[in-house]
Amino acid sequence: MSKSTKLCRKTSCPRSNIFCNLLDKIVKRPSLQFLGQWGYHCYEPRIYRSLAKILMYVDLDGFDALLTDYIAFVEKSGYRFEVSFNLDFTEICVNTILYWVFARKGNPDFVELLLKKTKDYVQDRSCNLSLIWRTFTPVYCPSPLSGITPLLYVAQTRQSNIFKILLQYGILEREKNPINIVLTIVLYPSRVRVMVDRELADIHEDAKTCLVLCSRVLSVISVKEIETQLSLGRRPIILNWFDYIPSTRYKDPCELLHLCRVTIRNQLLTNNMLPNGIFSLLIPARLQNYLNLEI
Repeated sequence: MSKSTKLCRKTSCPRSNIFCNLLDKIVKRPSLQFLGQWGYHCYEPRIYRSLAKILMYVDLDGFDALLTDYIAFVEKSGYRFEVSFNLDFTEICVNTILYWVFARKGNPDFVELLLKKTKDYVQDRSCNLSLIWRTFTPVYCPSPLSGITPLLYVAQTRQSNIFKILLQYGILEREKNPINIVLTIVLYPSRVRVMVDRELADIHEDAKTCLVLCSRVLSVISVKEIETQLSLGRRPIILNWFDYIPSTRYKDPCELLHLCRVTIRNQLLTNNMLPNGIFSLLIPARLQNYLNLEI
């Protein structure tokens, strides 16, 4: 049996909570016996290495188990130490999870599972279980305070398959300034990104797809803001970006059909029912797909 198979099976059926066990190991470390003397640099590498060993080889079932353990750990009010250490520990765990899911794996199935497991907490941005709003560092370093959100990272790397999933779950509609995501897609410099099946996808085509997806979610896209940035010397990643933003998003009256989509999705979003709530509506499958941003 391979090392990866053993790790995946172990993670799929944990005997006890992964995060409680990890915290116990750190607390029992002789050099960290006095809470007041703990430093971030002392325990961060140990937490990262322990979780990285799991996340490197984990399959979907194992990742499901890991997220279940994390949720149980955060919700277990009795499992607490000093407040500052507890916050540090949680931040390191979240940073590590998001780093591996988005920056290292780049697997849409893992992203969708993360969204499903934490869906009930997404409306509270301050909640530690609302992972999609937490920040992480794409090039791993200990401090997530200097990081970015998963949505912004995916916009920077133009991973259109993952971007679509985030949008289907209403993450762009929840964004305070969605135009910033559009600006990122158009203007952010290209860089080496996640390898998919050992082949680097065409980032320019993915950028076009991301723009099209944004136009399916937003009723207004400020082209003037993009043009302002261009006038300041910034260069777009795709020269014909203008072709992928319908005139009905910035100049002509918006289509009634699209306004209906926006209204229905906003209602479902308010009730935290995206995207599953779409498929409980008694409407033709083609309209369900339209609401789910497939067309």
